Amino acid sequence: MDHEVIDATAANASEAVRAVGRTIEALQTLPFFGGAKVVWMQNVNFLGEERTSTAQAVVESVAALLDVIKGMRWDSVRLVISAGKVDRRKAFYKALEKIGEVEAHVGLSLDDRDWVSKAEMIVRSKLKETERTMTEEALADLIEAVGPNVRVLANEIEKLSVYRADGGRIDAKDVEAIVPRQRQAKAFALAEAVGERDLPKALRLLEEELWSLKTDSKKSEIGLLYGLITKVRLLLLVKEFVRVGLLGGSLDYNGVVARLPQIPADSFPADLPFNPLKMHPFQIFKALQQAQRFTTEELVRALAALLKGNQQLVTSGLDEALVLQRVLVQTLAGKSPPRGGVVARR
Repeated sequence: MDHEVIDATAANASEAVRAVGRTIEALQTLPFFGGAKVVWMQNVNFLGEERTSTAQAVVESVAALLDVIKGMRWDSVRLVISAGKVDRRKAFYKALEKIGEVEAHVGLSLDDRDWVSKAEMIVRSKLKETERTMTEEALADLIEAVGPNVRVLANEIEKLSVYRADGGRIDAKDVEAIVPRQRQAKAFALAEAVGERDLPKALRLLEEELWSLKTDSKKSEIGLLYGLITKVRLLLLVKEFVRVGLLGGSLDYNGVVARLPQIPADSFPADLPFNPLKMHPFQIFKALQQAQRFTTEELVRALAALLKGNQQLVTSGLDEALVLQRVLVQTLAGKSPPRGGVVARR
């Protein structure tokens, strides 16, 4: 009953000052039953670079809290501060590092170039805890479906473990049956439909994406087009790898993983979109499979159609949805070549 939890989420400077004041008061109040006491200042949102944190009243109140912390005797009182974002350059954070213990739990982000590798490590650790195993393809499918979300990855591993209660190895079919695609993964669904050369699916997903533009200011028609350009360019690049013998068109996932490190690093430019050595192996593996559905000439024509669509979106007054629909039809219409091998005509 002596423990105190203080919600330090502040919408403005006055609420931040009030939260700091309550924390100082809690620290200076003796436990009612005379034992140990813990004060938890949780969900603090004014220790980073937010506008609230720069208000003079907030700066002064945080400084006052730091003075109290420095002068406290911590034999019977503990203070826990949890915050989403903290500016490590400020005196408050540096002082806490010296006085107490600081733990940083960094999440994954699409902006992090190595988030896929980090996610793989997290999944492998969770699998070890649950004493389960997973195929490499299933692992790649799981990360692609969930995206950079540590909590959801852990939750999906638990679900998959329950689903495979027989103790068998988790495979790609299990992931497909159990794991829903998260928001980050849905952003790539349209490009994947293009890779699968599924025109009805691509048009349906395009309609969904265009509808989501009305509520998501971070999305745009030109952004959707750039995603398609990236996908078609990767398919064309992979076909060229096969043509010159750098990759085999019939490689399985493990074969791709083993082959990529053997490719000389100076064979490709440093730019990420043109360098398979900087991509996740699963991207190359999927592209190898999907490239079999196109000829080289078809992919070149698709890039030309995408370029024209780009110009129309930027310079003309045509309806954006109509432009994107036309690009998809021009890219995916026609018969797919046989799936038995990669077609690469010159």
